[in-house]
Amino acid sequence: MTGITAHKAGSIARGVTLREADKVRWTTITALFMGMNIALCAFGVPVPGGHLYLNDVVICTASLLLDPVGAMIVGGLGAFLGDLIFYPLPMFVSLLVHGAQAAVISLLYRNLFPKHRELAALIAVLAGAVIMVTGYTLGKIYIYSTFEYAMLKLPYEIAQALLGAAGSLLLCFRCGLMGSFHRILSQ
Repeated sequence: MTGITAHKAGSIARGVTLREADKVRWTTITALFMGMNIALCAFGVPVPGGHLYLNDVVICTASLLLDPVGAMIVGGLGAFLGDLIFYPLPMFVSLLVHGAQAAVISLLYRNLFPKHRELAALIAVLAGAVIMVTGYTLGKIYIYSTFEYAMLKLPYEIAQALLGAAGSLLLCFRCGLMGSFHRILSQ
């Protein structure tokens, strides 16, 4: 390893965030995740009575891999821009809810159970799912002015949140994305 690469790997191993280690790399990875979030706002899996959107998988995955600021940008700003382009009515709800969801997932994952990363990730994404379901339910009451409409959509919000949580855990831990991400950072 060169001196610079060894220094970066040592810094990342000691808990220095990606943003501090390499701002260009941090910006690029954050922008890529944000672009995926925006793109997946356009694709919903049709289910009876609604759609399940796949961008929650990206939000939860980015939140496990990035620091809280990067996660909040990917989640909040990415969902806001996706909604602005494809379905603008809930865009401000998406900004707040997905931004909070992503930041909380990232913070919890980094601070819970340092020796049990999968357990920390599970708790973090489940907490994020609660934030997403609660936030969107309250947001729909505000946007559509009816409690009944929000309650009709509640099962879809729960299903989407669980899809995002499960998908991110599978990608990060079972498909090896977490290990690959850390290997890239250590180069």
